[in-house]
Amino acid sequence: MRSFLSFVREEDGVTSVEYAVMLAVILLVVISAISAFGDRQNSMWTNIHGEMQAHGI
Repeated sequence: MRSFLSFVREEDGVTSVEYAVMLAVILLVVISAISAFGDRQNSMWTNIHGEMQAHGI
């Protein structure tokens, strides 16, 4: 029983869980930003290619 109570009172586990949640949120933001940036780059190059073909280049 004492080991369970000391486990509940210990805050090291909570801190690691908080870090894991923060890391997950940061990774989601980074992945979303990279995805959005990639989509915009693809659109830009597709437009440039279309313009060049329209002008016979």
